[in-house]
Amino acid sequence: MLKQAKGRIGRNAVLLALLEEEEEGKITAHLDNLQWRYCKGKVGSMELQKIVASVETAAKRNNVVNGELYREMHALYHAVVEAVQGVTRGQVELGDLMRTVGLRFAVVRGNPYENSKEGEWIAVALYGTIGAPIRGLEHETIGLGINHI
Repeated sequence: MLKQAKGRIGRNAVLLALLEEEEEGKITAHLDNLQWRYCKGKVGSMELQKIVASVETAAKRNNVVNGELYREMHALYHAVVEAVQGVTRGQVELGDLMRTVGLRFAVVRGNPYENSKEGEWIAVALYGTIGAPIRGLEHETIGLGINHI
């Protein structure tokens, strides 16, 4: 049984990224109840630009962010880069180091504070595998980035 956490935007993003589609009903109902926006997706690549582009595209297509507002895209970008740092253990490189990733991601946007004047925040969670570009030689990895909008 998942314990719901109202103000834990990062925890909710991580749970959404970790859960399989058939398991995510409770967390999506919780996010809907909070009136938070969210989306999920997958990306596999040896290029960091593709990870950033996949997350940004999904967030725009699912109306989590407005692609025409710089502050929203800027906040999302920094949350993605912070999450990638966790995935890559601080060395934000993939292909140049002969590493590849297969990731599921979740983006969650909401107001995690009781005081609404604190504004909206955005969290990006990445979960999957990283390793040599040879199937079976990868291991699990996870990253989380949170930024204010």
